[in-house]
Amino acid sequence: MRLRLVLGEALNGLRRNVSMVISVVLVTFVSLTFVGAAILMQMQIGTMRDFWVDRAQVAIYMCTSVSQTATCTEGAATEDQLNEVRARLDGAALAPLIRTYDFVDHDQAYQELLDLVGEEAASVVTPDQVNQTFRVNLVDQRQSAVIIEAFRGMNGVEEVKDQLQYLEPLFSALTVATYIAVGIAALMLVAAVLLIATTIRLSAYARRRELGIMRLVGASNGFIQTPFILEGVFAALIGSILASGAVLLGVHFGVNQYLRNRVDFVTTWVGIGDAWTVIPILILIGIALAAVSAGFAIRRWLRA
Repeated sequence: MRLRLVLGEALNGLRRNVSMVISVVLVTFVSLTFVGAAILMQMQIGTMRDFWVDRAQVAIYMCTSVSQTATCTEGAATEDQLNEVRARLDGAALAPLIRTYDFVDHDQAYQELLDLVGEEAASVVTPDQVNQTFRVNLVDQRQSAVIIEAFRGMNGVEEVKDQLQYLEPLFSALTVATYIAVGIAALMLVAAVLLIATTIRLSAYARRRELGIMRLVGASNGFIQTPFILEGVFAALIGSILASGAVLLGVHFGVNQYLRNRVDFVTTWVGIGDAWTVIPILILIGIALAAVSAGFAIRRWLRA
């Protein structure tokens, strides 16, 4: 009977403040959607980084007949210089860091260039102008600086590049987008907390005579506060469920149906399973914020 009474009071409060409840639902929905998007974006960054760290290579570009760097003043790399690079890669200092390495000669590199840019390049580029390259796969890609330092400035080597560096601008852009989403989510969560507190105070003010009677007959503060806290929790729960649905739809249509088919260089994406992992977090955040803000608001009102 006591539970039915508490729930009945909470539902009456929701009916009396429909417009404010809708505002709380919408603000909670928007803010938690941004929270979910930020979490998924961070998961995507981690997934992409792990994927490319395992596959990224350190490329050692040898001098060609048209190279202009200080290490290429003698022209194209000689056979002795190529053998010296091989010796260093196989040496005791670097071998433990290297999983495998491949050598791409002029003809192979030239064919790869034609496959990439088209046969039109054949009229302006000759095979001897395309770098012979050692492609090094590391045991731990974080050790790429060691390989770069080992060959930087070596005669016959035009340039040493960590291919993971090409993806750093993408990772940086995604990280900035994550921070923006987190910032917007934080502002919207503050707005949700203030709205919930205001809604509870208005609801308590509208029922001030009833509350006064309840206090006179000896009702405990916990019994008086619980319906108001439930009002905030119900509204936030609805907003959390809507945000969860938005996250699921965003992953299904935005990632699975759109991005997977249009962005070829990213082969690993967050999926529905990741979205389901985020949903309990969103619901817990919504319920916790609502319960704390509503409880604080009604306690302050009762003391006044």
